[in-house]
Amino acid sequence: MNWLNLLSAKRFGESKSLPLAETRSRFEQDYDRIIFSYPFRKLQDKTQVFPMPEDDFVHTRLTHSLEVASVGRSLAKEVGKKVLAQHDELRRAGVTYQDFGDIVAAACLAHDVGNPPFGHSGEESISSFFLNTEQGRFFESKVRPEEWLDLINFEGNAQGFRLLNNPHQGGLSLTYSTLAAFTKYPLSSAAKKMGLRKSQKKYGFYQNDKVQFEILAETLGLERLTSDSWIRHPLTFLVEAADDICYNIIDLEDATRLGLVPFEETKNLLSQIIGAPFSEEKLSRVVDINEKLGVLRAMSIYQLIQEAIVVFMAKEAQILFGTFDLALTDSIPSADTLKKISDLSIQKIYRSRQVLEREVAGYEIVEKLTASLSYAVYSKKNLGEQIAAKDRKMYEVLPDSFKIQLMDKSLSNYENLRIVIDFISGLTDSNASRLYKIISGGIKN
Repeated sequence: MNWLNLLSAKRFGESKSLPLAETRSRFEQDYDRIIFSYPFRKLQDKTQVFPMPEDDFVHTRLTHSLEVASVGRSLAKEVGKKVLAQHDELRRAGVTYQDFGDIVAAACLAHDVGNPPFGHSGEESISSFFLNTEQGRFFESKVRPEEWLDLINFEGNAQGFRLLNNPHQGGLSLTYSTLAAFTKYPLSSAAKKMGLRKSQKKYGFYQNDKVQFEILAETLGLERLTSDSWIRHPLTFLVEAADDICYNIIDLEDATRLGLVPFEETKNLLSQIIGAPFSEEKLSRVVDINEKLGVLRAMSIYQLIQEAIVVFMAKEAQILFGTFDLALTDSIPSADTLKKISDLSIQKIYRSRQVLEREVAGYEIVEKLTASLSYAVYSKKNLGEQIAAKDRKMYEVLPDSFKIQLMDKSLSNYENLRIVIDFISGLTDSNASRLYKIISGGIKN
């Protein structure tokens, strides 16, 4: 792989890549398209870890994504400066360090748009419906084997790739470089995961989106590993690092504000990351605990950014050859402390009562919505006048934009189910809860 190909500003439907040098670059346009998009705005009502509490400081998916984009831009601009200093051909082509920053910031901004309501429990409940319930397994004989793999392994990353490229869902026509940087796991759901490769842990696109990824991969020069998997785009490592930095530090910050983790324990962990610049005396001058946490968070993130930049540049050649495939944050000097934070988070945050209660609710709500709407759509498309009254009314619950898509008689059962999942995964926590109450007879529409 080479940087000049990897920084293509081409979009789907264009015969050639347009110049990078514009008043507002195409990569900056990507960022703006995402931030003004409907799917991105929905993230304000999707929880990050904790249910929406009265505490104003706790993060949603939206604030998390904005913070990840900010960290990602800082990371990538510094990396861009160093890469440009080593590659004359990039400077001659008009590439700037800002292009690196804009690509990564845009990919970071979009990294959670495919997540369903209630986060990971929402993902698991969609898969669980098809795999573990009699109603769900009914559909196995109605789709092809490779399509069934998509349904029983719902993946937010793949849903995000579909969403960003789906014209029916307001596809944003992002540049190939941003889409590739966004694709944390460049393999399809049919691919066999390859050993210890970090980039093969999950899949990044569904069967019916594979052709699109093949096109951008060929243009960018991403090396193919198998018929269903590729080497990561180098900037994906920065997107991943920005996300890792933010959720480790900021989940800990939120947990401390909510009283799940003692302040002293948080301070000790973050001071290990900060190192020599940490001053107990200076911190003691800050009275408010929220401001103390803010100081510790800012200094920790700054240090982690610097460490990640050093590792990326040291491994640049290996990243371009595809022989480096670890998370940057697993290779930095602060990796051991991040592991301590991760272990603490599992123990005191992700297994806390309020988080577990939210996850249990998510399982119930999302699974019931998936069951009710999947069978209603199947009945509507396959049973005609024999459809039960309940399923007919359930079908009418879908917004008109989704019913218009479903009017296409050429769609397969799999494609119909994908539209159902598009709707469910696009719901906010509040709307999913409200719709669940409606179909359960709790409230009137």
